[in-house]
Amino acid sequence: MLSVMRGYNILVLVIAQYLASIFILSPKESLKSVLLDFHLFITVFATSLVIAAGYIINNFYDSDMDRINKPFKTKIDNFVSQKIKLKTYFTLNIIGFLLGFIVSWRAALFFAVYIFLIWFYSHKLKKYPIIGLLSSSLLSMLPFFAVFVYLKNFSEIIFTHAAFLFFIITIRELVKDLAGIKGAFVSEYQTIPVKYGERFTKLLISVIVVQSLNPIYFLWKYPEIGEMKYYFYLVFVVFLFFPFFLWKARSIKQYNVLHNILKVLIVLGVMSLTLIDTSVLISRIL
Repeated sequence: MLSVMRGYNILVLVIAQYLASIFILSPKESLKSVLLDFHLFITVFATSLVIAAGYIINNFYDSDMDRINKPFKTKIDNFVSQKIKLKTYFTLNIIGFLLGFIVSWRAALFFAVYIFLIWFYSHKLKKYPIIGLLSSSLLSMLPFFAVFVYLKNFSEIIFTHAAFLFFIITIRELVKDLAGIKGAFVSEYQTIPVKYGERFTKLLISVIVVQSLNPIYFLWKYPEIGEMKYYFYLVFVVFLFFPFFLWKARSIKQYNVLHNILKVLIVLGVMSLTLIDTSVLISRIL
């Protein structure tokens, strides 16, 4: 079940939400007050349940495609019956929705809408190339907006971070589609590589890589990001060479390597949030 719910991704999401809350959304609050904020905990916990449910329903609809693209993972996932997966899906969503009321009716409404959007994406939107790509990237970012709404922080630097996150997630989704083109073709999923071809997809990725340098440039100019600037230096260097290796890639294995590089950059981005204010690890703990 952890494989179906992608427990690793959930863990990274929880860490990301808390680090974003500490270093970006509530920079003037003490570390203790953020970590012991009960409503923040409920928000993060409910988000994790809803995201886990989203992975389950996505697994349910993608079973045929995953059987081709991810045969080993599919064998592990199939230890859990479809009936149990669906029961767990509904249970997690109901609990996540009800927990939202502890925070506010707005939080409950957010989770209700988010639950519907995840289902609608898995059931319908995923089958359309452009809409599926954009909705996947936006749905990946929405968990952070749950925390933004609770902490009521919508500063310019946050939206610049969000823009960068949107670009890198979109690039990752496109590379993942390139790696899974065989399964998508057999399952009749109209992903961008299936409908427009690998060459167009690589061109689109290259354009997005260039566009992602804009938020990186503006983030460099913000003194508020502190030592996190070194992370963006790293991303800049990686993105300088990324299109070159992308255009050379031909096999699923090569696309998976590029996909894993992007996943590592995302995880490093999460952990580098601690570099925004290194004094937090000393003064704010004390």
